Formats: sequence, C-alpha cells, structure tokens
Amino acid sequence: MNEMVAPRAATVDGPDATVGIGLIGSGFMGRAHALAFRAAGGVFPLAARPVLEVLADATIEQARTAAASLGFHRATADWRALAADPAVDIVAIATPNRFHAPMALAAIEAGKHVYCEKPLATTLADAIAMTRAAEAAGVTTMVGFNYLKNPMLETAREIVRSGEIGEITGYRGIHAEDFMADPDAPFSWRCLPEEAGGALADIGSHAIAVARFLLGEVDAVCGRLDTIHSTRPAPDGGRREVRVDDQANLLLRFRDRPFTATVSASWLASGRDMQLAFELSGTKGALSFTQERFNELKLFRGGPAGRRGFTTLNAGPAHGDYAAFCPAPGHQIGFNDLKTVEVRRLLDAVAAGRDADAGFRDALAVTRVMEAARRSSDDGRWVALAEIADA
Repeated sequence: MNEMVAPRAATVDGPDATVGIGLIGSGFMGRAHALAFRAAGGVFPLAARPVLEVLADATIEQARTAAASLGFHRATADWRALAADPAVDIVAIATPNRFHAPMALAAIEAGKHVYCEKPLATTLADAIAMTRAAEAAGVTTMVGFNYLKNPMLETAREIVRSGEIGEITGYRGIHAEDFMADPDAPFSWRCLPEEAGGALADIGSHAIAVARFLLGEVDAVCGRLDTIHSTRPAPDGGRREVRVDDQANLLLRFRDRPFTATVSASWLASGRDMQLAFELSGTKGALSFTQERFNELKLFRGGPAGRRGFTTLNAGPAHGDYAAFCPAPGHQIGFNDLKTVEVRRLLDAVAAGRDADAGFRDALAVTRVMEAARRSSDDGRWVALAEIADA
C-alpha cells in the first residue's frame, strides 16, 4: 500500500521558506537528485529550503527502502498521487525516458514545478506538448543537462564570447561511452525507440547541449544514424531486434557561425567511460575539454616556435561555483557537485518565479536538433531546423 499521510503545508516565501520535493525514481539519477537536494542548502545560500517529502518507485517496497535511505518523509508506488500531493512543490523525474512526458504533464496540470532528466521526451510531439503546457501554466522547469553546470564549461563559454581566442573557426564534439559495446549485452528498454531513443538521445543529447551552450543555435543538420548490433540476447534465450541507433554522426550548421561543426555519439566506444568532449578552434587560439578530466580545461593561445602548446587550466575558486565547494584550487569537484549546482539554480528560479537555465524550452531545442538528425539520416539530405515543428 502507499504511505501518503499527513501532508506538510508547503510555503515558498518568507524567512522560513521551504519547497516540498517529490522524487519519482530512485536509481542512479534519482539518487543523484536526492543527494543534490540534501546538499544544496549546505553549500549555497538558498531562498527556500528543500524538504524531501515523497519518493515514488515501481513498488512500495522499493519506495520504502529508497525513502528511508535518502531521507524522504513518505513513500508511494503511485507517481500520480505524488504529482497531486499538496505538500509537493517540485516534482523531480528520474525514470526511464518514456515516462518523462506523462509524469511531467501530470505534475504541470497539478501546478507543480518540474525537474526532469534528459532527454526531455522520446518524441518531438511529447517534447512540444510538455513545453507548451509548462509555459502556459507558468511553472519553472529544469532538465538534467548537469554537465553544463561545470565551472570549466562556463569558463570555456566566457572565453569564446570574450573573443580571447579570436573568431571561432571550427568545432568537434563527441559523447562516447562503452556500456553497450558488448554485442551480447542483454536487450533492455534502451533498445526500443518508444522507450529510450538510442545513443543519439541517451548521450548525444548531452553533446548537442554542449555545442549549443558554446556556439548558439543550430540552423541545419546532416546526420547519419547507425545500428551496429542489430540484435541482442532476450530473456527467453533468443535474440530481439534492436530498433535504435548505436552511433550517430552529425554535421551541424549554426546560426551565427561560418563553419560546419561535427558532433558524434556512440555507446559502443570500447574503453570510454565518459568522453563528453570537444575541441574548439579560433583565429587566436583553441580550447580542448573532456568530461573524463572535467576539472581541467586546455587553452592554447599561440607562442613562439618551440614554446607552442596547450596550457592546462585547473578548476579553482576563481571559476564560478567551484568556490562554494572548496577554497583551494586543483582539489577538484565531482559529478554530484554539478548536480548540486543544478538544484541550487532550480531552487533559485522557483523562488524568483522564473524558468531555470536549461529548462524545457532549451531541452526542446536539443530535441528538435535530434529530430532533424533522424530525418536527415532517413532521407539522406541536409535538414533545416525551420522544417522541424516548434512549440
């Protein structure tokens, strides 16, 4: 049975302001969300303190165990009850991708703010519906592109915008991991387009988000999506057809850039744990970055013969939100710290009554690029973003 009793009266203004949190899903990302909500008030000054009200999971046993472990007051196996709970102000969605749309739409209908993991949805139509509903309701939204909260990524964008490395002339981006590299890895929900969306959506969305963050809006896409392992072992001992891409390679044209950028995504990249990376060239220098060493940014600014090369900038308190975690440079912050920065910005946006950075509108822009890539792969042509529906 569900444990939905004695809801707390939530308040989001005044000196003792609190924000009630409802979390759906307690796996890898659900745990990351919970830890971030618990940590945010200890790291940053907040306009409102998050209160972990309700955790929902697939069964009441899972929900009870996770709620006790992560510090939530109550547990439920009914995510709809969580979305409607009067004590919940923010619904955090950390479930398989196909559930994002129905859960977010129910939360928005109940007047809740929504913090949803990426990708925003498995279809463009759902992403549009979610964005329209959120904007019509005036609720705050945030999508989990937490890698954009890295102080070194923000430093890279500052360098690009300032002209420090001159006019930008080229960009190569990649997100490569190897969690599907084994052709005999079992068939899972990730192998179904209606459940997940393939490597392009699952990890390529991050690479597209980073490219937009640094270079601006995409105007046109030429893409190729490939399924390398066409079947995978099924629970019944046979093999099931895989209907999603294992790899995606995109050419991107940006609105205000004179060059064609490349972005690729693969979950078959043996030996790669988390290569979300880019190289960016300019007329006066260059930048290089990889999430596998995400407390470092490589900067090239020329020099005399024999002295040319990239300088390593180590993350430190001079780099944005790093200072809130550590007063000493070079000591490094981690993945969950980026999630804490993301939650802090969500809570600030809720308190201010505005949308957060990387909200549904930004996530829809990424979804539209992915839709253009799929059409391009199917049709064998460049696809302009103007051809892709928008909210």
